[in-house]
Amino acid sequence: MTAGTGVGAALDDQTLVARARDGDVRAYEQLVRRYQGPIYRLALRMLGSAGDAEDVVQEVFLTAWRRLEQLHADTAFVGWLYRSTANRCLNVIRARRPVTDVDPDDTETPRGDARPEHAAEVSAQMAALTTALTGLTPEQRACWLLREVHGRSYDEIAEAVSTSPNAVRGRIARARAQLAEVMQPWR
Repeated sequence: MTAGTGVGAALDDQTLVARARDGDVRAYEQLVRRYQGPIYRLALRMLGSAGDAEDVVQEVFLTAWRRLEQLHADTAFVGWLYRSTANRCLNVIRARRPVTDVDPDDTETPRGDARPEHAAEVSAQMAALTTALTGLTPEQRACWLLREVHGRSYDEIAEAVSTSPNAVRGRIARARAQLAEVMQPWR
């Protein structure tokens, strides 16, 4: 890669964050494009509402842009996004008790071209999982999603939800046990 390479080239997060901190809007746009999908999926699964998830993602990226100078290590950007998203989602969940139902029609099936009976079964499984996730506490749901869907480490999750790695392990274990019980008919 040469010094004249533009932002469109595959730059690492650290370089993009450093450039964005210096006011490079295109570098920040690249970060948004890179992470808006995973962050949106986390928010959608936590909140069960596409509208709420979109609002949270927009707020997270806008706040991140405004507070980019406060980030002490360029390498911490992704963890910061996940932490901000999880915290905002938990705040939304707490503010709207009781939890709203998820419309199974909004849940995408992994393969739209599958046989209709298979697609119906997968859709029913996804609806059951979505319902089971709403039965978890918001903290358990956040920990489980960050681990199982987003592949974050226990330390990263602990930082994201402001607790200890041991507490994260416990929440994930309880979430797995509860989900396994609820999803037993689908095994």
